[in-house]
Order: sequence, then structure tokens, then C-alpha cells
Amino acid sequence: MTVLVQETAPERAPARVLARIAGVGTASTAEVHTQSEVLEALGVTDPKVRSVFLNSAIERRHLTLPEPGPDGLRHPEPQGDLLDKHKRLALEMGAEALLACLQNAGRSLSDLAHLTCVTTTGFLTPGISALLIRELGIDRHCSRADIVGMGCNAGLNALNVVNGWSVAHPGELAVVLCTEACSAAYALDSSMRTAVVNSLFGDGAAAVALVSEATAPSTPADPSTPSTSPGPSTASGDGPRILKFASCIVTDAVDAMRYDWDRDQGRFSFFLDPQIPYVVGAHAEIVLDRLLDGTGLRRSDIGHWLVHSGGKKVVDAVVVNLGLRRHDVRHTTGVLRDYGNLSSGSFLFSYERLVREGVTRPGDYGVLMTMGPGSTLETALVQW
Repeated sequence: MTVLVQETAPERAPARVLARIAGVGTASTAEVHTQSEVLEALGVTDPKVRSVFLNSAIERRHLTLPEPGPDGLRHPEPQGDLLDKHKRLALEMGAEALLACLQNAGRSLSDLAHLTCVTTTGFLTPGISALLIRELGIDRHCSRADIVGMGCNAGLNALNVVNGWSVAHPGELAVVLCTEACSAAYALDSSMRTAVVNSLFGDGAAAVALVSEATAPSTPADPSTPSTSPGPSTASGDGPRILKFASCIVTDAVDAMRYDWDRDQGRFSFFLDPQIPYVVGAHAEIVLDRLLDGTGLRRSDIGHWLVHSGGKKVVDAVVVNLGLRRHDVRHTTGVLRDYGNLSSGSFLFSYERLVREGVTRPGDYGVLMTMGPGSTLETALVQW
């Protein structure tokens, strides 16, 4: 008896759908002040407060301060005026960053299918996304969302959400826009309580475009466990593919970073606990290990680090706890020096500098890291 065995072709792994960064764009306000100029504008004379400003590793910031009064000093603006300022600056910077991002991606406003806007420095209803759609004449059927109040980590929170939207809509263009008018969120005084905040933040907006398409299968097939070879891709642009996200919230420090109502000032104001750098540093290793878990990658395999410019001590804490070199965070410290802390969009300013540097190569891995209220650390693993 002869048994015929029919040969079957080996099963092929299904094509993966991954989002790729297709473009980036940034913008800031026109008014620039050195740290010394801000000290003089606020009339700060206390040596301890002055030292906070002058030892911040920040040289200049984009800030739209109130006009000097008869005494030559800048005085606090009413909360209503600050909300008006936020609306004006956030929309101006946001529009500029969005258009720059689309140009960098080789796209136009007519290509935009989804827009998520991020801000913490003011509250608007309807949100920035709706106002920008009207202002720029974007298709009114454009999908949109607004993320408000999440703070400096929110850019990566938004990227995570929009990455999911992009994967579910292959070939369609999505943009995350972070626009932070920190000039509209200041308590202008010369006290030590506000010194850390007043010495740190600046105005800025940054946008990043995502497009996803099916990529040829590689081994392993799970996107969370990328291969060491880049693998072919038909996604738009030369930016990296987004492989994985990981988060960590330190609930014991939930009040350490906050933006809430100051009854004495009769307005909202930021508060940053002096222990924040150490909280962030102590948990940076935990969240990074979670990000790399199951990928087969070690820290030494990461060629590019884009860390939020949260402040000198925060950056130092991350460098020490992760065993990084100063060169690894050169763009983080460069953005801090030239702009200060730009809240949710800071890491995209660093990403733009990395793109302009032109040192990435196919197959390189990168880690994006932000931190903010919660206290929260957010990370993403990408590959060029």
C-alpha cells in the first residue's frame, strides 16, 4: 500500500503593522530672556533664590512676560488674562509646529486624518484641536483628541495612544502636538517656593507625525520582541518604528509635582517637590528594565537616548542611575540650556536635534523617556 503525503508550504508569519515617525516640527515664542534677565525682571535679590536660577544649567528661555509696571518690575497677571495668554500662545506656537512637522514629513494639512493636542499650561473648551482645525482650515472630519493636565510626561502618553490609532488605520497620517505656554502658568514672585518653577520652564510647541503600514515579517514576529536586524518597511519617512511602551507611576509621590489652585495668589500655580530628582532617578531603572524585558536587548544595545529636559538634577539622576554617558544626553542638556523645561514637548525638541545631527543608522535602537506628575515615568523603544 502506497501512502501519498502532500507537502504543504511552511506557514509564514503574518505581516506586522508598526507605526513609524514620519516627521517632526517645533516652535517657540519670540520673546527670549536669559536667566539673569528673568532675575532682574522679577526683582529677585535673595542670594539663595538667585543661585537656583544661575545654577540651573539653563542659559535662556522663551518667555512672554507681562509688561513692566511703573516701578520697572513685572507683576502677576490675573488668572483670566493668563488663560487668554495661554489660548493665544498655544495656538500660535501649535500652528507653527504642526505646519513645520507636516513639511518635514512631506505632507500637507489635507493629509491629516487624526490630531491629538497636549497641554497642561491652560484649560480651554473647546480644546486646542478644535480651534486649530478651524484656524488652519483642516478637514472638519479629522479625528481629534485633547490631553489636558498630565504634565511633562504627557507627550509620550499621547504618542502611545496615537500609536494605537495609527496601527488601526494603516497608511493614514496622525499627529501628536504638544503646545505649552508656560508663561501663562507662572506665579511671579521672588520666593523660594516658586524659585524652582520660575527658573525652569519655557514656552514651546512640538509636533510629531506617525504613519503605519504593514512591514515584512521578521524573526521574532512579535513587535514587542524586535529582531536585531531592521527588516524592510514600506512605512513613510526615514524615522524610527515604534516598538514598545512602558510606564511606571510612583503613587507614594502623587503630590510631588502638581499644578493646582494657590489660595494666597488667587490663581493656579506649579509646585515641584525638591526630592523629585531622586524619586525619578530611583525609578528610572525599574521602568527601563520593564521596557527592555522580553526584547533580548541590553542597555548597551541602545544607541540613542532622548530624555525629557526636566532640569539639571533630574537629568543627572537619570544619567547616574542608568549608567549613561554625558554624550548620551547631549540633546537633552542642549535643549535644557537653550529653552529650559518645555514640559510635554521637550523630548521632541531633542528628537529633532538628533534628526538634524544625522547620526542614526538603520537598525539602531533608541529610548524615549519622559517624567512628570503622578509621579510618572514614561518610556518608548524605537528602531530606525
